[in-house]
Amino acid sequence: MPNAKVLSDKKAAVEELTDKIKKATAGVIVDYKGITVEEDTNLRRECRENSVDYAVVKNTMLRFAFNNTGLGDLDDLLHGTTSLALGDDPVTPARIMADYAKKLDGKFEIKGGFMDGKPVDLPTIQSLAAIPPLPILRAQVLGTMLAPITGLAVVLKQIAEQKGAPAEAEAAPAAAE
Repeated sequence: MPNAKVLSDKKAAVEELTDKIKKATAGVIVDYKGITVEEDTNLRRECRENSVDYAVVKNTMLRFAFNNTGLGDLDDLLHGTTSLALGDDPVTPARIMADYAKKLDGKFEIKGGFMDGKPVDLPTIQSLAAIPPLPILRAQVLGTMLAPITGLAVVLKQIAEQKGAPAEAEAAPAAAE
């Protein structure tokens, strides 16, 4: 049996993990077997840049943390190598993990995840990953809002040009005389 210090350290780690899961809006569970150090480094860098908390976790500790947060339904996913990506918005962790799953085909596999304290399946995670990043969404909304105004400006310019064209045509022959 492990000594008291080891047990208290493990309990503290589970409590910290439980707290992170409770604070996160969404999380993605990944099987990362076979990725290289360079691939892992690039993944961690992208996660940091996008405010996603990514870590390799022991299945037992994650199982305890999931049970503490009411996500015990995810216990079936905790086998093999496991890492967890947590984020404040549901799209970013799903998008980053899905991108890496495509890049590292076979070596990096999404197992499942959760959103707003409820387990979600792989198709839901893939749907979230398909949503464009926030700056692109903002640009699309802005473009949609500006399209009618731009169209109106073009029409008004054409009307002004049409009204001005006959007056210019009449003025040109008079100047020639």
